[in-house]
Amino acid sequence: KKQKGKNQKKEDKQSKKRKKKMDRLHWCDGGNFLPGEKSVGQQRGVRLYDGEERTEFDSGRVQLTSHRIIWDDEEQEGRTLAIDLCLVEKTDTVTAGFKRSAKIKLYLLSCPPNKQPGPSTLHKTNFIQLSFRKAGQEEFNSQLKEQLNKKLWKNTPGQVEGGLKLRKGIVGIERGIEKKQRETDRQVNVAFKDLDALIDKAKDMVSMVNKFATKIEEKKGSVSDDETAQFRSYLLSVGISNPVTKESHGSGSIYHKELAKELAEYLDKTVHDVGGMITLSDVYCRFNRARGMELVSPDDLINACNMFESLNLPLRLRSFESGVLVIQSLSHSEQAVIDSTIQLVKQYECLTAHELSECIGISIMLATERLLTTEEAGGVCRDDSVEGLRFYPNKFLD
Repeated sequence: KKQKGKNQKKEDKQSKKRKKKMDRLHWCDGGNFLPGEKSVGQQRGVRLYDGEERTEFDSGRVQLTSHRIIWDDEEQEGRTLAIDLCLVEKTDTVTAGFKRSAKIKLYLLSCPPNKQPGPSTLHKTNFIQLSFRKAGQEEFNSQLKEQLNKKLWKNTPGQVEGGLKLRKGIVGIERGIEKKQRETDRQVNVAFKDLDALIDKAKDMVSMVNKFATKIEEKKGSVSDDETAQFRSYLLSVGISNPVTKESHGSGSIYHKELAKELAEYLDKTVHDVGGMITLSDVYCRFNRARGMELVSPDDLINACNMFESLNLPLRLRSFESGVLVIQSLSHSEQAVIDSTIQLVKQYECLTAHELSECIGISIMLATERLLTTEEAGGVCRDDSVEGLRFYPNKFLD
């Protein structure tokens, strides 16, 4: 029994020594390389084995450098392990089989006394395995052997016997996080400065485009209609150079008055181009697009439109019986619209709202209201069937 007790103590001591001796991996900050260290290659979907046993480090990205093998957890951010290449004695490969992925065995040397902290209970044998579940092991093994032959880590200042003198650890990781945060803050500040500069340049661009628009109006005869329409679309997309805001005019009636003036100026040509009438929903989209980041709420837009008449502006807000709201030019003649609609219906013998919208280039909503207004005036008759609502010329008037 005494001899058995001695043998047991000896085995426990050897086992403890072996477990401590085989611990090679250490925690690291994968984003920071050592002096003179260069990235060689990487593979994803790599699992770590302690000898033949699987570990908790199940799925990660393994990166090979000139000095280390770095394993970065793909599922848990900030969990990164590394092993110095100077501790790798030799390598071997395990071919893939049924329900078994290909592996690379790393046979390890003794652990240096100055090793950085790591998962101390990881190694129970003198080798670890890298299991490549997404292939790529052959290329990685070839690159690994090449780096082991080159031994570039020997050229690193601060090398000590049995490994590299690392400057990482918890403090190093914290410093790395702080460095990344400072870089992120710097990039955000630069981005906002660029945005401010872009806004300033946009104002200059709008001013320049307005000058060009004036020159085009002066030279109508020498510029084709298609070119004029195209340029106006460019002008629409550029926007308003100095939009009215609540910061500059308050949030009361003064703001709505100035907004109404700006809206009337913006819609002056647009309303005429679409036949003298445009839906409020289209105005909302176009106007906000032109204002860029200084968006207008639906309530503010309606309040501004209601001030057209009191400010003697050439636009009016109109509501149809169906509830559709439109902005209409004062020069817009309803009788002229009715007469032109009658002529179109006679020309095509019959029309639906969709067909009329395609003929004159307006929205289906406006085309519907146009046909209903013409019907109310007695200019057309409807045929409401399973095929839909279709309008015909009113021959009773003839």
